Amino acid sequence: QVQLVESGGGLVQAGGSLRLSCAASGRTFSSYTMAWFRQAPGKERELVAAMSWTGGRTYYADSVKGRFIISRDNAKKSASLQMNSLKPEDTAVYYCAAAYRGVVTTTEPHYWGQGTQVTVSS
Repeated sequence: QVQLVESGGGLVQAGGSLRLSCAASGRTFSSYTMAWFRQAPGKERELVAAMSWTGGRTYYADSVKGRFIISRDNAKKSASLQMNSLKPEDTAVYYCAAAYRGVVTTTEPHYWGQGTQVTVSS
């Protein structure tokens, strides 16, 4: 069992930066691919970024490539999403998710966080 708790969301102006953090519980964090999804009002949930459980592979949605950076710290059982050059279209609820030995393009993680709101004003 893994529990995920996100933090770091908030309101930021366009062009600004935010860093989302995801704290995980459980003994086998290093066996989980960590991912960040987001869902904007009226839109489907989308995979934003992911890092494999080995740390060797990452995935970024085209819309965030070059602006967002995913990282993980297995010793601290945490994952982060550094978001730079934010745009109003990045406004959404962001969810941390974990997939046991999953691929970086996972669409069905095993565990989800509660979500954190990110709002980018123009």
